[in-house]
Amino acid sequence: MVLLSGGLDSYTAAAMAHADGFRLFALTIRYGQRHAHELEAARAVARALGVARHIELDVDLSAFGGSSLTTDTPVPKDRPIGLDEIPSTYVPARNTVFLSLALGWAEVLGARDIFIGVNALDYSGYPDCRPEYIAAFERLASLATAQGVQGATFRIHAPLQAFTKADIIRRGRELGLDYGLTHSCYDPGAEGHPCGRCDSCTLRAAGFAQAGVADPLFSR
Repeated sequence: MVLLSGGLDSYTAAAMAHADGFRLFALTIRYGQRHAHELEAARAVARALGVARHIELDVDLSAFGGSSLTTDTPVPKDRPIGLDEIPSTYVPARNTVFLSLALGWAEVLGARDIFIGVNALDYSGYPDCRPEYIAAFERLASLATAQGVQGATFRIHAPLQAFTKADIIRRGRELGLDYGLTHSCYDPGAEGHPCGRCDSCTLRAAGFAQAGVADPLFSR
């Protein structure tokens, strides 16, 4: 089971799972995000990975608000990355919601392995990308499912956890991934062109620069 957003992190994590011999089932959540171009990217990535099944599920978190990704609040631009503050692009409890849905489908399928593309070194202050969070959810999975209490072991894989963005890009290139299929921007233009100034664009640009390769989104 892979959570697939259409970004380069989830694409790489899913590709790593595939390289390890897993048969992939992909879940993409339409959560009311303003950057819906990522949904098109998720479809392209799922096709490239040859997933066994790809579900797009509607869970509209914009009804709650609380994030610049699900409301009209301006997305922060041109800010230094690495601050301790949690930015307005944090969507309350998003990864908990997403992992819970993935866990539900995994239990139905009899799958025991869930992959998520979070990483701890380049995250923009999000609490639900941290190693202690992933470990806690894995423990929850054994307590909150019928199969878990009957002895099944669920594993939450975060294979990019200790990777920098440059590390992720290098690993993806080793796997032959086409990052031109992906979408990262929090505030793209009407045609989906990245703004180049939000946190996600800044991290992506720095990662490609540090990896010493051109971002295919800007080289085509």
